[in-house]
Amino acid sequence: MTDYEQIDYSVEDGILTLTLDRPDRLNAYTVRMGHELRDALDRSDADDGVRAVIITGRGRAFCAGMDLSAGPSTFDAGGDGGSEANDYRDAGGVLTLRMFESKKPIIAAVNGAAVGVGATMTLAADVRLASEQARYGFVFSRRGLPPESCSSWFLPRVVGIAQALEWLFAGEIFDAAEAKRGGLVTDVVPADDLLASATALAHRFADGTSPVSIAVIRTMLLRMQSAVHPRIAHLAESRLLRAMGQSADVHEGVAAFLDKRPPQFPMKVSTDLPSELHPTELV
Repeated sequence: MTDYEQIDYSVEDGILTLTLDRPDRLNAYTVRMGHELRDALDRSDADDGVRAVIITGRGRAFCAGMDLSAGPSTFDAGGDGGSEANDYRDAGGVLTLRMFESKKPIIAAVNGAAVGVGATMTLAADVRLASEQARYGFVFSRRGLPPESCSSWFLPRVVGIAQALEWLFAGEIFDAAEAKRGGLVTDVVPADDLLASATALAHRFADGTSPVSIAVIRTMLLRMQSAVHPRIAHLAESRLLRAMGQSADVHEGVAAFLDKRPPQFPMKVSTDLPSELHPTELV
């Protein structure tokens, strides 16, 4: 899928910007939007010219939540899989699981309202920046719903269990300043500066770094969130250090340091990720 209807895909200077593009509907989330975002992440991982991903929204909202045009029946069987109880898949969760597996860093640049799935999808990003106009709402308790988009896993890890429960219990809308106080976002910037700030951060991740190393770091840290003992991390790190220690990127990184010059890393995410990065090898 390359003919997108509900998102915009734009790459400039190695940075992919994915823009939720239903401004007339406040970028309300649909199953199609989820399909398009996942396809875009597949393209990103396969494109060695892409070093980082920014997700933002067009217009005055980031994403105002699930499209409720179907009315009270919206959630009857509106997942991303079958409609039977044993194969139903939450559409937001399918997206955040794909974001979790991304080989490129993801920055959420939240430009306006981020409510319901609009808030929870950002939890699978690595960094969240907010415009001063951003508003958040984990409103599930006010809709009679459980949390979704894997937010029962992500949110406590991002902000801590007490803050996660407070926001989920209350189901209230809160502003960007509270989001920063609670640890949901790392910075709040003027609306006109949001994309420039996100792009500058993306270049900090991309410029002068090994794309393979970045992919390994991202995968290891996210997978280790559920490790029950640091020994699991030690064993995984040992395997990966052994696998990568004699790689072309490591040789180049050391040589560039000694020569006092910028590195030119030759390895590619699409072809050169170590087999030891497989989930079964990490744990």
